[in-house]
Amino acid sequence: MFPMVILLVGMLGVLGLLYVALAGPSQAKAQSRRIEGIRERHSKSSDVVAQVQMKKIFAHRETRIDGIFQRFIPNPVLLRQRIEQTGREWTIAQYGMASLALILVVASLIWMRGMPLLLAILVGAMVGIGLPHLVVGHLIKRRIGQFNVRFPDAIELMVRGLRSGLPISETLGIVASEIPGPVGIEFRTVSDKMRIGRTMEAALQETADRLGTPEFQFFVITLAIQRETGGNLAETLANLADVLRKRAQMKLKIRAMSSESKASAYIIGSLPFIVFGLIYTINPGYMGDFFTDQRLIVTGLGGLVWMSIGAFIMAKMVNFEI
Repeated sequence: MFPMVILLVGMLGVLGLLYVALAGPSQAKAQSRRIEGIRERHSKSSDVVAQVQMKKIFAHRETRIDGIFQRFIPNPVLLRQRIEQTGREWTIAQYGMASLALILVVASLIWMRGMPLLLAILVGAMVGIGLPHLVVGHLIKRRIGQFNVRFPDAIELMVRGLRSGLPISETLGIVASEIPGPVGIEFRTVSDKMRIGRTMEAALQETADRLGTPEFQFFVITLAIQRETGGNLAETLANLADVLRKRAQMKLKIRAMSSESKASAYIIGSLPFIVFGLIYTINPGYMGDFFTDQRLIVTGLGGLVWMSIGAFIMAKMVNFEI
């Protein structure tokens, strides 16, 4: 049994090496890189110069293994953006190796339990691809939540700095040094981009695109409108901080009102798996046919599909956009 696992791992490794060795560079990507390089060399814009410096920084972080995994990932730019949203110093290579290890481990374990090889590989691929995606999504959601909690405090700190006579660029630096957590890190990134020649609007908009939160997008739009129309920026930001606090309170009220429905959905969704695990623990032979009998395998997969549809519908029913 273990020689078969070793053989499977070896075959996958050989296929991957053959693909890397035989797959030539994309002509479209090479042409776009040449055009972009010419534009960067001959452009005198400060924004383009800042982009070149940022590209050099990220290029030093990437390794050859990152390039290998980027060949197999459909959208590596989106994956890199999601990893950056977590605030962790992970690379695409680390993400890809974790997914590959999960695929091999899960497929090997359930294959040794008696499941057919192709079905075991399919289940392993689902777990290896889906679980890291869910983990990254959970980390993004938790970090965005931490950011939104402290963001009104950061805006109020900026308001106090503006009322004392400091320029907006200085108040951004004060927030970066005084507010802990994701807020300070993101504002520190904005300040660093501004130091290397990036305009404040471009640096803030890049941060807003990376975070993907309406709260920070409101902040960027407020600064852009104030720069074009004028007015009291301190008063405008104070009103924005009040709006964001009320928005957070409304979210908490909605979460409290929908908690009962969510708890019911969790109980109903987890009950079949709990019952299956208990019966399998008491009488493994009775439930073991689900891993060997083709009819029971198809029935179980069909039940999982229907349960997934029901869970998706219930999740949409208790999800409210503000």
